[in-house]
Amino acid sequence: MKREELYDDLVRLLVRYGYPEEFGRAIATQLGTEKTMMRMLRYLRAARPASAEEIADEMLAICGEREMWQRKKASEYYSAKYYQMRYEGFGAPEDDPEE
Repeated sequence: MKREELYDDLVRLLVRYGYPEEFGRAIATQLGTEKTMMRMLRYLRAARPASAEEIADEMLAICGEREMWQRKKASEYYSAKYYQMRYEGFGAPEDDPEE
């Protein structure tokens, strides 16, 4: 599914559960990505949360996990670059301008 379809599905489901459309839009906007919206949709269908607070809490947990994953991937990337530089060297030595 595309992001726009997931966004609309999430908003519709929350409206069907009795929450204001603005609440659904705020949740969907904050989640932002297809994977996080799909995860929230699965949660809503399986758990049937009893309050807006539970929904917001789950949204924060999903967003927090996404941010941790992003930091992990960035750390892996920069670690690989660092070790690549150590293995290959820091580049050719420049000529000494004083000579």
